[in-house]
Amino acid sequence: MSKKVLPVIVVSQFFCTSLWFAGNAIMGDVARQFDIAPEYLAHIASAVQLGFITGTLVFAILSLADRISPSKLFFCCALIAAAVNLSLAFIQLSTTLLLSVRFITGFFLAGIYPVGMKIAADYFDKGLGKSLGFLVGALVLGTAFPHFLKSIPAFSWRYVIYATSILATLGGLAMLLLVPDGPYRKPSQQFKLSAFLSGFKNADFRASAFGYFGHMWELYAFWVFVPVMLTSYQEHSAIALNIPLLSFIIIAMGSLACAGSGLLSQKFGTKKVAVWALYTSCLCCLVSPVFFISSVIIFITFLLVWSIAVIADSPLFSTLVAQNAPAETKGTSLTIVNCIGFSITIFSIQIINALRTEQNMHYIFMLLAIGPVLGLIALFNNKGR
Repeated sequence: MSKKVLPVIVVSQFFCTSLWFAGNAIMGDVARQFDIAPEYLAHIASAVQLGFITGTLVFAILSLADRISPSKLFFCCALIAAAVNLSLAFIQLSTTLLLSVRFITGFFLAGIYPVGMKIAADYFDKGLGKSLGFLVGALVLGTAFPHFLKSIPAFSWRYVIYATSILATLGGLAMLLLVPDGPYRKPSQQFKLSAFLSGFKNADFRASAFGYFGHMWELYAFWVFVPVMLTSYQEHSAIALNIPLLSFIIIAMGSLACAGSGLLSQKFGTKKVAVWALYTSCLCCLVSPVFFISSVIIFITFLLVWSIAVIADSPLFSTLVAQNAPAETKGTSLTIVNCIGFSITIFSIQIINALRTEQNMHYIFMLLAIGPVLGLIALFNNKGR
């Protein structure tokens, strides 16, 4: 049963998380049509993150993923998020409306990404790292997919909205109809306001969570600014680039890294693979200025390597968190860790956006190394394998 369920969970996660960067992919066209400043890209990304943070906090405090069927919760959130996303194609957009719609979409994504991990944990006791590797890989591919849609010449920005909303609806239906509650699910019968904090009493859980927080400082800032990096390189090198297509390829490359790291963790251990991935992404942050002045082939290759390293440890941290969380509050623990981790992404995105100038563009991304350094320190305190 579990072997048949995993592909459904992965595909559903991919379809639903395509909503995540839909706003980022269409921002250029929307800015031109509705006279919105292109600089709002960082604010659009942060609105989704803030919505996701709010949603995960609410879901965690109420312990929704542990008290009710996670598949039904996933379906309901997917349907609402798809409908809210679809509204972008039918309203007269302003900055306030655009930010509001993306915030609400992010709120209901809180019932998709961490709940999807909870569902996987309910099915896979052994080999959880491999399963979450595929699951986070689906998130990465879903995140990149709107950039691919935008790269199709015949696709207007509204078609991107239509496509992502339809996919999210199909993903929610697949989860509802094909994925019943897993055999390792231990539902929480009572509502406890403090349940979402119970995992932090465990030292190994805390270490895993803090490692994840350091990783998140870098991850979404990198994803958000990939098109900006490519645009900056294009302007300084006078080489024409297909930025939407390259953005898709670079971000999507991380999906292979997630699957690969999950498989490697079975052979070498979750902690060891996470350490190497975090070391590599830290190094990429620090040496990034060199590659902004290199040839286009070397620059694109570097971004591909960085994309692989920046996400490869994500399913491994989620595995460590899930393994060290109390069984009866596993869904809630995953959700609150996601909540805090995504809160951190807002700070890194906004700091980079506020500080970057044309003069320091080549150097500003070195600041992202702060996260991996702190993540490595936390990971060394984890006794898990």
